[in-house]
Amino acid sequence: MRSNIFKTILFINFLGLVYASFAQEESLDDVLSSGIKTVVIDPGHGGKDPGCHGGITNEKTVVLAIGVKLGEYIKSKYPEINVIFTRDSDEFIELDQRAKIANENHADVFISIHANAAGSAAYGTETYVLGLHRTESQQKVAERENSTILFEENSQEKYKDFELSPDAIIARQLQLSVFLNQSINLASKIQAQFKSIGRRDRGVKQAGFLVLYKTTMPSVLIETGFLTNSSEEEFLNDPVNQIKMANTIFKAFQEYVAEIDGVNTLVENGEGFEASIEEIKKEKGGQDKIAFKEREDQIYFKVQVETSRKQLALNHKRFMNVNVREYEQDGLFKYTAGMFENDFDSANTYKKKMQKLGFEHAFVVAFLNGERIPIAKAIKLAKK
Repeated sequence: MRSNIFKTILFINFLGLVYASFAQEESLDDVLSSGIKTVVIDPGHGGKDPGCHGGITNEKTVVLAIGVKLGEYIKSKYPEINVIFTRDSDEFIELDQRAKIANENHADVFISIHANAAGSAAYGTETYVLGLHRTESQQKVAERENSTILFEENSQEKYKDFELSPDAIIARQLQLSVFLNQSINLASKIQAQFKSIGRRDRGVKQAGFLVLYKTTMPSVLIETGFLTNSSEEEFLNDPVNQIKMANTIFKAFQEYVAEIDGVNTLVENGEGFEASIEEIKKEKGGQDKIAFKEREDQIYFKVQVETSRKQLALNHKRFMNVNVREYEQDGLFKYTAGMFENDFDSANTYKKKMQKLGFEHAFVVAFLNGERIPIAKAIKLAKK
């Protein structure tokens, strides 16, 4: 008797899966037949949430530049597509609000842009879709990006019933399986385009990102590189490379749109791509690197690593390949690494990193409008 009941339950479940499969195919046909009408671009973090830090810039700044330029390229080539930004300035947007913007505007594609953090040797790009992490490093990426909720008010109450357990993620994947293949498809195109410009392809991966969990359309989260790797940070901090990264994502988007529309199209650079790069190079005066400009009336914390009576070359072996800046005080030449706008905590963390690297006497200093000021005063001003 129990055996027959069990067989009946299995058969009913099988019918349910078959029905769900047909329903998903119909939903997918609806998605594909309507084409791409709305895309939401989500530059991660912002405002009081800087994201991850390197020595000279932070995540929120880099990804905003890339995201805005990507939006400009899409608007120019596809005037019929509605491009919506979760943010287009330095403001804090809560994670669930980012997904809500996409869902309420019935977006056909959601592209979240981020920068990564790990050991100083890690480098390259990776693009994520919603799923179970397979390695500890993938889990850490998701945990770091999800930590944005710590900046939200009343986050414990808001997310009290929310879980990212393996069972919950699998259930959500099944619920959104109609979009999963399309998410992987777009992510694969993005990674292939990154590889074509010489970026290391770390692959398409899955992890439990809150922002992907809550969106109901093909969605990807792009990690554009590691700010904790000094070479990658230099690359991503350069406006020329920010334009190149946006253009690369744009090319992948063109491939995706053409596939959805069932047409062949010439994948091309964004409008004004070459001209904007040439303009920046002129501003740089032909230099390979562009200096980071400190904003007026902002507090900048830096880590002093060396003091010398004689002026040292910025590539001197004493600096162990760390990017440093020089300032003079009391007849001495002093050298700092890192630059953290209104962020003492990140500078202090970077100090410990410098000490481990071999700069045993490294300490945090603060500047306002190019002048060094006492740390206590700087911390007080930064809080304002």
